[in-house]
Amino acid sequence: MVRETILLHGHIVDSLLLPKVLDVILQFGGTFELAAIQIGKTRKDLSSARITVQADSAERLAQIINEVQAHGAVVEEETDCRCASAPRDGVFPEDFYATTHLSTEVRLSGRWVPVGGIEMDLGVRVDCDGPYVYQASTVPMAEVNQGDQIVVGHEGVRVVPYERPATLDVFGFMASPVSSERPHRHTIADIARRMDALRSASGKVLFAGGPAIVHGGGRDPLAWLIESGFIRVLFSGNALAAHDMEAHLYGTSLGFGLESGRTAHHGHEHHLRTINRVRAIGSIEEAVRSGVITTGIMAACVRRGVQIVMAGTIRDDGPLPGVITDSIKAQAAMRAAVPGVGLALLVASTLHAVATGNLLPASVPTVCVDINPAVPTKLADRGSFQAVSLVMDAASFLRELAAELGWKK
Repeated sequence: MVRETILLHGHIVDSLLLPKVLDVILQFGGTFELAAIQIGKTRKDLSSARITVQADSAERLAQIINEVQAHGAVVEEETDCRCASAPRDGVFPEDFYATTHLSTEVRLSGRWVPVGGIEMDLGVRVDCDGPYVYQASTVPMAEVNQGDQIVVGHEGVRVVPYERPATLDVFGFMASPVSSERPHRHTIADIARRMDALRSASGKVLFAGGPAIVHGGGRDPLAWLIESGFIRVLFSGNALAAHDMEAHLYGTSLGFGLESGRTAHHGHEHHLRTINRVRAIGSIEEAVRSGVITTGIMAACVRRGVQIVMAGTIRDDGPLPGVITDSIKAQAAMRAAVPGVGLALLVASTLHAVATGNLLPASVPTVCVDINPAVPTKLADRGSFQAVSLVMDAASFLRELAAELGWKK
């Protein structure tokens, strides 16, 4: 048997980190001995545990240590992290350290250095500004350059576990069950209060949404939220913008009359004609400024100066001007908009929900709303455990949310 001693420190009891770590050790074929444990007496007190982990091989022990690090465990014997040169542009060295979305530090020359720009599934690049001055930051695989010093292995890396927020709203709980049968009112009220506080403090709320918002009748409350200053960043694809402006020009969404409830004559052409008209004008911004588009989501974004990132897909018509068709460039644009975000709303868009969740650090409260429970489940499975899940119609969510904040239809 081989063994290693790990340490846990922080709110490891009420955040359920201690039982999670012990479960992981057993799940991956190891055993443990609680060598020492100190439990805080109050909510504010920190706790600590010293755990001896045993496994039947060095490989299995390394796997266990790798897994428990994601829950904030650190190896008792501190060593500096190891680095290796990227062999060529766009390629990490073998055994590179893959980040989580939790705050992370690496040990360099005996000092713990915070990793900047944390998000999941990236590498860690180390830059040296002098003999003992180091900086560490995340880097996507596509952006790494040959010769960059990249952290490899798990030695000298520690993850700061996510702690339960002190607030008593819905974001103060460690998990949100995915269920269509749970009442939504109190959750939406908590979200509204958080948004109101962020607006008062000039904070940023990010909204990522899909075209079902327009199809289902959520266009007006979303536009009101934007006009009222509650949303400052919008992530979407080509479709949300196209159908929003189609609703203004033709009163339809994907050719279906929003007021009549019937398919319009030649309605299947409406979104194409909308896209074509905006392309002829040159941009969505100019279409709004010139008075061609005066109502709806995109018009509100332009008037309020909302930062818009539209990421295209292979099935897009047109696309509209401003849609980023290169997925790597779209990802970079979304990444650049994330700093400073205090709340993220991911509504009715599977791809944008998961993509945005991957970009957000665990410290950003997140809400995932979809009529399909598989979407919030998928987001949670990808690691965004801080997300509050609501299984409900997107339009109903937006109407209730806007009403909590003062919208009157």
